[in-house]
Amino acid sequence: MAMKNPYAQYKRQAVNTSTPEELTLKLYEGCIKFINIAMIAIDEKDIQKSNTNILKAQNIINELNITLDMNYEISNNLRLIYDYLHTRLIDANLKKDKSILEEVKEFVVEFRDTWKEAMKLARQGK
Repeated sequence: MAMKNPYAQYKRQAVNTSTPEELTLKLYEGCIKFINIAMIAIDEKDIQKSNTNILKAQNIINELNITLDMNYEISNNLRLIYDYLHTRLIDANLKKDKSILEEVKEFVVEFRDTWKEAMKLARQGK
């Protein structure tokens, strides 16, 4: 049986073999990517494309939120922030407001960078 889409198969394999930590990092990076695409789409007045990519970013924030391990105190704080970011993405989508997207992106970039550093420190501790 011939492969129909080798890139899709590669992506699926990359997800299936990633650690939970790596998957979280990929979610942050995907969210940043979709926000960037949405901002470009707003500039291009492509309402459908901006909507689609903001919804993708919302879905990622939602996924990060629902997968929090609530046995840790920090998870309560993260839940509040993720709820806020989700609401801001809805606002950005309704208003097609790039400044709101920038605000959300700054949070996500900070989370991603902190997560990368935590992963690095965890590997050094092993």
